[in-house]
Amino acid sequence: MIAVISGSNRQASNTRKVAGLVEEILTEAAVDVQLLDLAELPPDLLSPSSYTSPPAGFARFQDAIVTASGVVTVVPEYNGSFPGVLKLFIDVLRFPDSLTDTPVAFVGLSSGRGGGVRAVEQLEMVYHYRRAHLFGRRCFLPEIERALDAEGRLVDPDAESRLRAAVRGFANFVGRLHQRQV
Repeated sequence: MIAVISGSNRQASNTRKVAGLVEEILTEAAVDVQLLDLAELPPDLLSPSSYTSPPAGFARFQDAIVTASGVVTVVPEYNGSFPGVLKLFIDVLRFPDSLTDTPVAFVGLSSGRGGGVRAVEQLEMVYHYRRAHLFGRRCFLPEIERALDAEGRLVDPDAESRLRAAVRGFANFVGRLHQRQV
């Protein structure tokens, strides 16, 4: 199973729309997928006690990450970085059994022309620290408000092609890694 993290907790966000596209691409490729929408995190996750005793509603997120054969994180760029809720999510995940030796991929998006490159690069450092295996092909979606239509579909065929290539490439990467385990 590949977990897809929608890296924002904003309701009806473009991040969630793109995460849905990633989920769709994986499903079309007959890959078992679980979408984790950070907008559905339990509100009491903000309590300082969450670091040692996460709220019960967090268990499904934790379980999905621990059992995933790979993780795709769709990350928006907020103020030159990734959202604080995404950092909190990662901080509350059990260490070292969450993300360690897990293949991970990134899809960045932004309102500006960078496509979330700053957010992805900074997030890669965090995932690397957590001992994840970073997939080298990243996908960046700039000017996301113009890139999506009213139904949340990519309007630029090149952007859709890049997203499909990155997601399918990652699914193949995950498959190859799991075939070689000894």
